[in-house]
Amino acid sequence: WLRVREGRGSDWGKLRLHETLALLTAQLRPDANHKEDLVFLRDVFSERSLAYLMKIHEKLRQYERQSPSPLLHSASTLAEDVAEELQCGPMSTEERELLHLLTSPHLKAVLSVHDTVAQKSFDPVLPPLPDDLEDELDEESVKIVRLVKNKEPLGATIRRDEATGAVLVARIMRGGAADRSGLVHVGDELREVNGVTVMNKRPDEISQLLSQSQGSITLKIIPAIKEEDRLKESKVFMRALFDYVPLEDKATPCQEAGLPFKKGDILQVVSHDDQTWWQAKRVGDSNLRAGLIPSKHFQERYGRMFALVPSGLRRSFRLSRKDRQGSAGEGSDPGDSDFLTYEEVTRYQQRPNERPRLVVLIGERHYWEIYVCGDTYWNTTRPKKPHEKEGVEYHFVTKQQFDTDVINNKFIEHGEYKENQYGTSIEAIRSVQAKSKMCIVDVQPEALRRLRTTEFKPYVIFVKPRIPESRRRRSAATSPGGGDHGRTTDEDLQEMRQSALQIEQQYGHVVDRVLIKEDSASACVELRGILERLEREAFWVPLCWVRP
Repeated sequence: WLRVREGRGSDWGKLRLHETLALLTAQLRPDANHKEDLVFLRDVFSERSLAYLMKIHEKLRQYERQSPSPLLHSASTLAEDVAEELQCGPMSTEERELLHLLTSPHLKAVLSVHDTVAQKSFDPVLPPLPDDLEDELDEESVKIVRLVKNKEPLGATIRRDEATGAVLVARIMRGGAADRSGLVHVGDELREVNGVTVMNKRPDEISQLLSQSQGSITLKIIPAIKEEDRLKESKVFMRALFDYVPLEDKATPCQEAGLPFKKGDILQVVSHDDQTWWQAKRVGDSNLRAGLIPSKHFQERYGRMFALVPSGLRRSFRLSRKDRQGSAGEGSDPGDSDFLTYEEVTRYQQRPNERPRLVVLIGERHYWEIYVCGDTYWNTTRPKKPHEKEGVEYHFVTKQQFDTDVINNKFIEHGEYKENQYGTSIEAIRSVQAKSKMCIVDVQPEALRRLRTTEFKPYVIFVKPRIPESRRRRSAATSPGGGDHGRTTDEDLQEMRQSALQIEQQYGHVVDRVLIKEDSASACVELRGILERLEREAFWVPLCWVRP
């Protein structure tokens, strides 16, 4: 009852599946003996839903033949970065439309799903175990583990038991191939790697054997008597207060497993079971495998012998280092870098009825001064000039009143310039914040010891001047007193570079944003964008500011 037109057989292989189905339907011929079957078959073949399914099948097969792979594993993070850049300045109509698109919940969800799929390891089907291995198995004492690690590290470190000489799994790196498999545990004894015994090999030889193995890797393991329970991933976040390069650290148990990071990076500590070496990931990093970092205790104990403590900042009109320490009150200076390790942090967003965060500008004020409209925070003993108004440029007070305020510790910082006293009043800052206004102060970095508190929750901006390299380029500099214009010299430029470098070395770990100042106008535009973001976005802050 089914006949194919003569001469059309050679065309079948050239047709797509849904076209073949249509052609097959057309070739059906009536047959008296199978009329009901023919009608049924024609109805089935003519179903539109079946044709749609065939087309979907063809598209999937075509997609499979292309072997697609994701271009990146962090589309969500990239979209957030683009949105952040767009908000830093004035936007065109197209830029506002793009920002609205990037911040829409639906697109965020799509990008999140994309990253989840892109980061997932779709392991290939493993080949069967060799017959000679199966003969050696003792199910009660030995297990054979076959993993696929491709070009990534295995994600485990080893050690040799001093008493027995056995090679043991020392730690499993969270997110690595060994961890994802769930088949390798801390304390397991390693006997063979790809059929090569490790009994008489040094740990470095075994590590090299593991790292050189690509694709399928077979391990013969004697399980630990008590396997380590798979713990839930820790949600502890730390801000790194120092730079770390594992390849330069001879103390690390495995340099290849180390996680390099820079001062200011946010790290998620996923395991701190080991008191000496934590496992951590960098927040925003697409790499799912954790790396080793020195624990806080280990860094505090041994870090000081390697720390390079920068020299003090140059003396300015405000105070010498000795005088500042005497006037700034109790507490440790954030720039004291002897014991800087990690600072536990959390995400914080200002609530509608909460007082705004304090914005602190630091840098070499003599060269980068930005004028911010609003209440003044400065008290001075110098006489008021004819064009000045009380409470606008300064609060003008007597020397006796100023000295009394110094004794009562009412200044964040104070000092003498041209025989006149100047001081930044802490009560003036509180009065501005009490009105739910955003308060902006520019201070010497040493003043951060008074300001980095739960009360102020400061957002610290390092205003860094763009310093010209050419001798022919000069820029006018205004003294902090408001007069005495002059031209900068080569010595001034060199001093500016050195001062900026020292601030970065001593206080870079507490800086939330570096603002490169081209000129006052561009700096103010960028500063305005930062202030707008502070009101609507979440930022990393010390945990103690949120949960004392």
